[in-house]
Amino acid sequence: MRVRRALAMVAAGLAAATGVLIGGAPAQAATAVTLANTISLSNCSASLVRFPTSVSSDRAMMLTNGHCYEGGFINAGVVLQNRTSSRSGTLLNSSGRALATVKADRVIYATMTGTDVTLYRLTSTFATLSSRYGATALTISSAHPAAGTAVSIPSSYWKEIWSCQISSFVPTLREDQWTWHDSLRYDPNCDTIHGTSGSPIVNASSGQIVGINNTGNDDGEMCTLNNPCEVDANGTTHAYQGQSYGEETYWFTTCVGSSRTIDLTVTGCLLTKP
Repeated sequence: MRVRRALAMVAAGLAAATGVLIGGAPAQAATAVTLANTISLSNCSASLVRFPTSVSSDRAMMLTNGHCYEGGFINAGVVLQNRTSSRSGTLLNSSGRALATVKADRVIYATMTGTDVTLYRLTSTFATLSSRYGATALTISSAHPAAGTAVSIPSSYWKEIWSCQISSFVPTLREDQWTWHDSLRYDPNCDTIHGTSGSPIVNASSGQIVGINNTGNDDGEMCTLNNPCEVDANGTTHAYQGQSYGEETYWFTTCVGSSRTIDLTVTGCLLTKP
């Protein structure tokens, strides 16, 4: 999983020293994706997000991985909802400079089963963050992403941006005790490193979030921690050293109720249930 590790610090340090943007240019013309509205955590990346139906008076939200949850990795089969939180992070501007500290007071939803996400409720509203800091939350797309889509992955932790394409989808991705479904597989330009966990995967044309970066195979091992494997229809596992992956986020929009928050009882809700 792409939480911070020393090896990643070396790689990112070299990129910063040379002023090189990590990853190649996407294959099609794209909207410039910056670090604006990303949030740096102590060990991961995150972003300021909204549902398509969110309004300015709603509490703002912060999205990162389930394995970035402040309580540590969440055991397989566990779903957390409406938990008190005191998580904080640093809201960044387009160039990666700190704008403000944002604080969460609640875990809206978190799991590492089926997908790998933690969604927090912040203490400030969208309107407050907009008026004070010019922050505009990234919208979570309600559509399933498509193969061949040009995407950018801005990491608030490293203040770097990877750009590539979604190459395909993995029906079952397994790492240690965790299993994820319909995961995103990137082309080689998005060779994300540790510390990029929780970074939004942004559609380079629409500017909306279509996924969240979560893992990659470090050593070529099979289905071990930091070495996810792909499981085919016959149950055979395959490991590809250096391959990175993300998890889809449109699942959230299938579970938004009339109060514009997560309701797992909504018909058609795809998020993992307790």
